Amino acid sequence: MSRTPSTMVSLGTPAPDFALPDLDGKIVHRADFADAPALLVMFICNHCPYVVHVRDVLTSLVRDYQARGVAVVAIQPNDVVRYPDDRPERMRAVAAEHGFTFPYLYDETQEVAKAYRAACTPDFFLYDGDGRLAYRGQMDRARPGNGEPNDGADLTRAVNAVLAGEPTAEEQWPSMGCNIKWKPGEEPDYFG
Repeated sequence: MSRTPSTMVSLGTPAPDFALPDLDGKIVHRADFADAPALLVMFICNHCPYVVHVRDVLTSLVRDYQARGVAVVAIQPNDVVRYPDDRPERMRAVAAEHGFTFPYLYDETQEVAKAYRAACTPDFFLYDGDGRLAYRGQMDRARPGNGEPNDGADLTRAVNAVLAGEPTAEEQWPSMGCNIKWKPGEEPDYFG
């Protein structure tokens, strides 16, 4: 299983726009969350063992964040021709099976993933109420087989800081996971 780190975009970067379909075909826009005190954008997929490893804990944490007003979206950016387990029909099944309470969006063109400079699944981007990047990186130190606690500690600290109007930790660790499965010939300049 290969490991790819997130790109660690500069803090303070504005949240890129997106307009992507959810599992019912409704287009969800970043602007739909403009009034939220924070927006968590997660790049995940159905098949990645790193996502599978954290999925249930992540889903539980997200419910807690949403109860506190945090807007949350997950985006699936992988090439579904080469990775059919990530196709929208499977996204729908995974969302239902794991009780997703957030929109699970499909980035068919992969342009949104490129705009965010997403590199791996899972990859987390937390924006403050002004739409500025406050945190990017790992949910916690857990990885398949490493024995570290799967508790969402890093992401939880960041969300709590943003909601309290405080700065997030200066030292942030990249997320680690499977590389995004780019369409052949469509890999971004930061890939590889």
